[in-house]
Amino acid sequence: MPLPRIATLIGGLLLSRGGRRMAGRHTGKLALATLAFQLWEQRQAAKHPGRAARKGPHARPRWSGRRS
Repeated sequence: MPLPRIATLIGGLLLSRGGRRMAGRHTGKLALATLAFQLWEQRQAAKHPGRAARKGPHARPRWSGRRS
């Protein structure tokens, strides 16, 4: 199971001394923001069920501007 993006972001914060200090001061806000983000992602996935499989930078080919 892939690690959620928010978890990697918070993990990166906790690696630095300043990040740990900031996270300690704002723990409640970070927890609430994480929960809200996960809820938003779940609702977006429920709205658009086909999009979950296409995540990634190259989910669909870009339009080159040429007409075929």
